[in-house]
Amino acid sequence: MKQLLYVLTLILGCTFVAQAEDQVPGNILGIVRTNDGQPAPMVTVLLKGKNRGDMTNEKGEFNIRRVQPGTYTLQVSLVGFETAEQTVTVEANQTAEVNINLQLNNTQLNEVIVKGTQLKGKRESDHIARLPIKNLENPQVYNTIGQEVLKEQVVVSFDDAMRNAPGVNKMWSSTGRPNDGASYFSMRGFAVQPSMINGIAGLTNGSIDPANVEHIETIKGPSGTLFGSSLVSFGGLINIVTKKPYDHFGGELSYTGGGFGLTRITADVNAPLNADKSALLRVNAAYHNENSFQDAGFRKSFFVAPSFSYQVNDRLSFNVNAEFYNGEGTNPLMVFLNRSRQLKARTPKELGMDFDRSYTSNDVTNRTPTVNLYGQMNYKLSDKWTSQTNLSRSNRKSDGYYQYVMFLDAPYNPLPAGQTAQPQDSFMTRYAYTQNSSTVVTGIQQNFIGDFKLGSMRNRLVFGLDFLGMETTNNNSPYAVFDVVSAVNPADPRYGQLNRPAIDAKLAGLTAGMTRNRLTNYTYSAYVSDVLNVTDKLLAMASVRVDYFENKGTEDFVKGTKTGNFNQTSISPKFGLVYQVVKNRVALFANYMNGFKNVAPATMPLPELNGNFKPQHANQYEGGVKVDLLKNRLNASLSYYDIEVDNMNMQGSIVKEGVTYNYTYQGGTQRSKGVEFDLNASPVEGLNIIAGYAYNNSKMVKADKFTLGRRPVSAGPEHFANLWATYTVLSGKLNGFGIGAGGNYAGDNVITNDSRTGTFTLPAYTVFNASVFYNVKAFRLALKMDNIANKEYFTGWTTIEKQMPRRVSANVTFKF
Repeated sequence: MKQLLYVLTLILGCTFVAQAEDQVPGNILGIVRTNDGQPAPMVTVLLKGKNRGDMTNEKGEFNIRRVQPGTYTLQVSLVGFETAEQTVTVEANQTAEVNINLQLNNTQLNEVIVKGTQLKGKRESDHIARLPIKNLENPQVYNTIGQEVLKEQVVVSFDDAMRNAPGVNKMWSSTGRPNDGASYFSMRGFAVQPSMINGIAGLTNGSIDPANVEHIETIKGPSGTLFGSSLVSFGGLINIVTKKPYDHFGGELSYTGGGFGLTRITADVNAPLNADKSALLRVNAAYHNENSFQDAGFRKSFFVAPSFSYQVNDRLSFNVNAEFYNGEGTNPLMVFLNRSRQLKARTPKELGMDFDRSYTSNDVTNRTPTVNLYGQMNYKLSDKWTSQTNLSRSNRKSDGYYQYVMFLDAPYNPLPAGQTAQPQDSFMTRYAYTQNSSTVVTGIQQNFIGDFKLGSMRNRLVFGLDFLGMETTNNNSPYAVFDVVSAVNPADPRYGQLNRPAIDAKLAGLTAGMTRNRLTNYTYSAYVSDVLNVTDKLLAMASVRVDYFENKGTEDFVKGTKTGNFNQTSISPKFGLVYQVVKNRVALFANYMNGFKNVAPATMPLPELNGNFKPQHANQYEGGVKVDLLKNRLNASLSYYDIEVDNMNMQGSIVKEGVTYNYTYQGGTQRSKGVEFDLNASPVEGLNIIAGYAYNNSKMVKADKFTLGRRPVSAGPEHFANLWATYTVLSGKLNGFGIGAGGNYAGDNVITNDSRTGTFTLPAYTVFNASVFYNVKAFRLALKMDNIANKEYFTGWTTIEKQMPRRVSANVTFKF
């Protein structure tokens, strides 16, 4: 399989180079500014009579690529302004640079300000389909969270940024534990973690610093066809798009301070490295220190992310991005519910706990150093084909102490002095261990991207080869039971006895249960995806992926054994249709999407039982509508989806010669269906609204008798909504002053749902936030209040975690 992929890459590369035309195209690169020298974002720039063009970014820049040599007229249009025209000549294999100034008087500028019409959520992205297609051309649903929203909300954590994603609900904060220590979210009824940076592997065991985030993409539905199985969920995936260098000197320095000891300093500096601005460098950095709202707990981190781009010539370019993160903190209080007996309490209130107690100590910490390296090379083979090579190297580590609490599985004895009755769910066991685990992930991806016609039908096609290698090395102590402590008695003398020396004493001499091993697996993939313009308004997408997964097994250095070797092959198809009822304005879409998950074989108690399993597969059918109205002022989508996952593991038993044997077999099915709505609008100058709503109905339709017909605990709440609205004054003495308000609603969340334990429900909640800010050319001032009503609310996934109470934060930013 490996040799076949290498040979295919070589043959296709040589073929496309041979087909490159002698008369290569050129580019048109430019900037649009208003007459006061300010950049004009979201302005349409067209080649007159050619139905081709581009839209300026937030810096007023545009780039029309692969233009055949000749003389053209550029048309520049903006709502409320007269159309401007400028002539430009394009030469073969050259870039024509133009500067366009919109000559407007002060009165006109006061009446219509360009930034007032700019939507806060970037919709177009080459990562979603691995092709340069627009949102209305894509039969898949995705949402984006832009950095402008993060600034308005004074966001200081990745978890807070995700509040703006429709249908994405946080279940776990980052635990820092090995292999899956990042935060968990629910999406379309399934658990998902952030796992990709710029469309390729980028992992962490800790928190993600938002300092280098250009925007966040939540790509909905099982996306195995283009993204594989190892890093994505059946509900979708989270992709982080990083900040890129630009062609002039600039940047900003920022300080944020707030309640619970919040101190955050960030820097963003960009500069060209040579006179022709072909080499560019941008560096983002952040220092973060924050205490818990509980009686103990903190997290602190340092982050730096250099990014370098080099335009060798009009055909060849390089982009390199590196992220270095070093974080240390205590484990957040997640109270694990017991999983082996009937629960007594059924809501957090019934537990009678004081959730402002941490049950930990500030010297019981773990570190999560992370390095993510990313490189991309783009080479224009011809005016119709581009070669794109992506490389990534990710090294994540968990080092230090992991500590958590769980309710007892049996009555606690002996009872404390003077106590005559056993309280209900009143005692918790505190566990602790030391961890030293690292995972190295290598991603190599080669894409050939084409934009060509077959007859009269336009094709946009990507053919890709993908390699993913993962190696995890664990060197962890056994789990130790530290003590049993009361959950309801604040005077329990054992509460304050947990600290690092005491844990070290408990762990001293323990050997049974220690982990010394190495796990290695490789995935080799090939995929192809084509978007075909059947007519001017009807588009069809067809895609397929072949995935070969090779697990090299687990080397146990304690036992001297190697087990678990297996391999699996999966085929994942994807189909979609888009019909634009109104060209570039209203589109109906439908898709069939597939995702898969490799399943390791199981050891069976009897030889006649088959322990070799097939991959799990998720099949989604979805349909809906997307709109882009009011000249890009209103962007929305509404969809209905139905996902079915088969080949899920179940537990069975068999009696032979009077002996009962328990075993694992496949046959389980989960059904997840629902509705999602997303809105991004700027109905009047200065007003911007981001809103979303999601309903999810998830059920185990084939399962063990204990969970049959029940909602999976990983599904999150059935109802989830988000809203953020801002208004910015665009003229007069208050020009640059703005206010923002919004929040989130989550319905009841059943976090334990099994006939052996009963149900435990986190109650529904509504949380409101607000901010005020003032923007001038060189400064930005902002004040933010989170959880205005000081609402006590919880998230969890078989766990209970209280969320932050009311906090006020202030930010000052100097821009240069």
